[in-house]
Amino acid sequence: MPRASASSKPILTPEPVDAASQIDAKIAALDDWRGATLAKIRNVIHKAVPDVMETVKWRGVPVWEHNGILCTGETYKAAVKMTFAHGAALPDPAGLFNASLDGNTRRAIDVHEGGKINEAALKALIKAAVAFNATKAKR
Repeated sequence: MPRASASSKPILTPEPVDAASQIDAKIAALDDWRGATLAKIRNVIHKAVPDVMETVKWRGVPVWEHNGILCTGETYKAAVKMTFAHGAALPDPAGLFNASLDGNTRRAIDVHEGGKINEAALKALIKAAVAFNATKAKR
């Protein structure tokens, strides 16, 4: 319902757009390999954690959360980057992390055009991030 201003003209406020719709729009706008890659990553995340919460932060960056941030899905010209908020604390037996390896907290996976996503290993990494956040939340 529009509010009335002092001059009795309605002030139209835009309806809030939910994060899932914003992410859908971002994927659709990326009409190349990056959109398909981001959609694939999103699908794997939802398979690994069906009750994951999607948010959008930092000027449109998709973020997946479960008791805190699990990872982000940034898109660049040459890569789609999944940055795990606490990646340095996560086991990565498949060696998926290939970027941001110098930090003490975050780790990232850069997927380049034509790159394959190891779905089983990525699911395990996402589940490890959920487990990490659960123990962090209990402190």
